Amino acid sequence: MEKKNFNTAFYNFNKSKIIFERVKDSGNVVFNLIQMASIQQVNGDYYGSKETLTEALPYIKKKDVYSASVNNSFGIADKELSIYNDAIHYYKEAIKECTDSVSRQGPLNNIAVVYIHQKKYDNAIRILETIVDSETLDNQSLINNKARVLDNLGYAYFKKDIPEKGLILMTESFKLRNKINDTYGAIESNLHLAEYYSKTDTGKSNNYAINAYKIATKCNSIDERLKSLAILIANGSGTKYAKKYLTLNDSIIKIRNNYKNKFAKIKYDSKKEKDENQKLRLEKAENLLALQEVKYQRIFFIIGIISLFCLMAYLKKRYENRNRIEKIKTAYDTETRIAKDIHDELANDVFHTITYAQTQSLTSGNNKETLLQNLDHIYSRVRGISRENSNVDTGPNYAANLKEMLSNYNSSNTNVIITNIEKINWENLDDEKKVTIHRVLQELMVNMKKHSEASLVAIKFDSKSNLVSINYSDNGKGCEKSKIIQNGLQNMENRILAIKGTITFDTEPDKGFKAQITMPK
Repeated sequence: MEKKNFNTAFYNFNKSKIIFERVKDSGNVVFNLIQMASIQQVNGDYYGSKETLTEALPYIKKKDVYSASVNNSFGIADKELSIYNDAIHYYKEAIKECTDSVSRQGPLNNIAVVYIHQKKYDNAIRILETIVDSETLDNQSLINNKARVLDNLGYAYFKKDIPEKGLILMTESFKLRNKINDTYGAIESNLHLAEYYSKTDTGKSNNYAINAYKIATKCNSIDERLKSLAILIANGSGTKYAKKYLTLNDSIIKIRNNYKNKFAKIKYDSKKEKDENQKLRLEKAENLLALQEVKYQRIFFIIGIISLFCLMAYLKKRYENRNRIEKIKTAYDTETRIAKDIHDELANDVFHTITYAQTQSLTSGNNKETLLQNLDHIYSRVRGISRENSNVDTGPNYAANLKEMLSNYNSSNTNVIITNIEKINWENLDDEKKVTIHRVLQELMVNMKKHSEASLVAIKFDSKSNLVSINYSDNGKGCEKSKIIQNGLQNMENRILAIKGTITFDTEPDKGFKAQITMPK
């Protein structure tokens, strides 16, 4: 994959995934999803890569050949997003799926890198020393791995204030990488040595940083170019590097946002095409079935036209009478319930609002604002009654419909991330709980859209022992905890309590909004 062909590569992997889905080749489906996630990570779309990797989970079984790779990719995404504890969790899961000591070295090294980010240098050194002492690392085919581990180990010693030992190891790695022409690895070695000399020898530090910048430019490694410029700026090397940094940083933000939008559009277009093809196949099957039914109906008609006609007429009449009675009863029950809701919830509010409008001067700004608030309150109640009386499909398509409902809140301003929804065994939940989950999540999304101005929403599903949990969080403007009863949140709590579950809210002004839902299976 060349840099300028990422869109084409992503498109082709996605098309290949769809083809293998049709023939139920799960291994190749997972392979294509891993490649798509890797492209997204190279271009900075880490949340998008996690969503792509999540698509692979239903196709993976225990000790699957791709299981370690998927978990390692999850770890990389969380590391880049600075979600370090989750990253370590996924790396450890990857290690469990590795079948030999060589394949374990990658995720072990990645765990050590995370520990360095967390300033847990002793933990990092302990892991890296174990890898260095391994006999397999001396294998000529693993020389790249050896150089990477030596560099990380030296860097950990340097950060732990053992600079002499750190310099020896980093220098050994640097020479080894130059010897084997490990171009990309040489960038990291130069950056680490530039940081090492930044406090003792600015000239050497600048030379290493400039070398890193030149190599990163040839490899088109934007993040490493930015790190090189940051060191040069910190060393006081003039304003030209600061200008380069700002220009490059602005450029990469625009490029990566562009890639994110294109990747999302490719997946959306392919899903739309897949749905249309499935609809055409279904229509074709229904037409064939209809023709077959007509054929059999004619045969039975010829065999016993008179007796069958009489029987059908009798059954039809009986069915129509019974169906009519059931429809009347259902309509009556529904109308009664809605009428009660309207009487209990709306009648007094409407009456008081009309009275207020007739008796108060609406030229006053405060009176006008009060009237608008009353009307908005009435509208919210009407909307609630409408939602409560619409149907929720609790059958086999429940999870897909729930995910689609949540995904509908994606927009150019809001990114909605849904994880682990496929891990829940929805068939084990009764219909009442499914409806409650759907209603409460729908209400949370409506409140988010109306009040929070969030740019990122994360909804994570989990299932442990006899409990189902759902974690909702957004980075919106939040609110005072004392005002949680407003915006329909009290109604959500009542719904969850009705199914013997719990819901807790956590919010502060300008610090987002969180909700945790737990219920028995």
